[in-house]
Amino acid sequence: MGLERRGQGINETYPTVTFFRSFVYRIVMRLKFSLVAAASITCVGLVAGCSTASTDTESSPSTVGTTTSQSPAADPTRDPQTLNYGCAEELLTNLTVRQKLAQMLNVGVRGTADALSIVQREQIGGIFIGSWTDEKMLSNREVQQVSVASPLPLMVTIDEEGGRVSRVAKILGPDPAARIVAQTMTVEQAYEMALERGRGLAELGITVNYAPVVDVSSQPANSVIGDRSFSDDPAVVTAYADAYARGMRDAGVLPVIKHFPGHGSASGDSHTGAVTTPPFEQLRDSDLVPFRELVDTGVAVMLGHLEVPGLTEPNIPASVSHNAVSLLRAGVGYGAAPFDGLIFTDDLSGMRAITDRYDIADAVAAALDAGVDIALWLTTDEVPRVLDHLESLVASGELALTRVDEAVATIASAKGLLPC
Repeated sequence: MGLERRGQGINETYPTVTFFRSFVYRIVMRLKFSLVAAASITCVGLVAGCSTASTDTESSPSTVGTTTSQSPAADPTRDPQTLNYGCAEELLTNLTVRQKLAQMLNVGVRGTADALSIVQREQIGGIFIGSWTDEKMLSNREVQQVSVASPLPLMVTIDEEGGRVSRVAKILGPDPAARIVAQTMTVEQAYEMALERGRGLAELGITVNYAPVVDVSSQPANSVIGDRSFSDDPAVVTAYADAYARGMRDAGVLPVIKHFPGHGSASGDSHTGAVTTPPFEQLRDSDLVPFRELVDTGVAVMLGHLEVPGLTEPNIPASVSHNAVSLLRAGVGYGAAPFDGLIFTDDLSGMRAITDRYDIADAVAAALDAGVDIALWLTTDEVPRVLDHLESLVASGELALTRVDEAVATIASAKGLLPC
């Protein structure tokens, strides 16, 4: 994520960093959930009677591609005991299947009206502020209007890497690209820069930043990764990415490292077509090093649309691959600690590495079935159809409800909804 087709460019955070700026806000949200959960006994979930018409008419990126869905099944790599279902049981009991599935979606919005409409109609778990989003939503501090309309705490995500991938440069001022940071700043200075930017994002209502990029790359600055990478040295990438992530966490914003298992030495651009990395064995000592060192530091992880010989199935990108998710979760295959944090997809609707093969509903289903917690895409238009499709897969048993519940428990933990 970072270079979208229409522009340039997805509590306590495991367990120490506040996901939302205010303790009072969390208490209000929990009280709100309790009231809504009680109401859901007599209503059809949280869906009925919650719609508002969007007045935003700006066009959004279109969905293209063929339908080639995978056969969904439960992911055997997760240990249910690590998810503390007893802690999440009350929450899961009070959510309908559709509400659970909605928590697993993070969707780009055109502006405040669009965001309010989809949050109120479908109670999606998160919204994404993209390059096409009306800037007034941030500059006029309108995100809070959307957040308080959500029955559960809302993830508000953004791509704010610095350099050419920035959504808030006009509001908060520019930050340098990652490569420039590593060349001109100390690690401590990089931390201070990220802390300041994180505080600015949090005050705008952002809770998750799809940064830092931890790809190891020597590509030219203007290539798909290029200056978005700190360095072609895994140790340098690790040091600066860790500093950046710490700054975000200390500001109350969840950092998402990307693009697992490493885009830096891949051929091609996933925005324009299929991308293949070097064989998995070659990634172990380079591209995977920053992930190995950082997955247990309180970060989330974004999967790239990358085909990895020796890891992913033929013609199956990592973002929808059981094997890639299993590698990340277990850590065994590349010497990392087990990872129990949030896993996001890269954009599923505006990148041809996915859209040339999948309809959006099938892409989301394949990703969630593979073990991803949150599916990201660019527009709200397809949310009802995607949820209808996912509901039908759960009803038929093709998408296991246990897979959904484990993801929702992980998401709820990141949002600070669980008491333990």
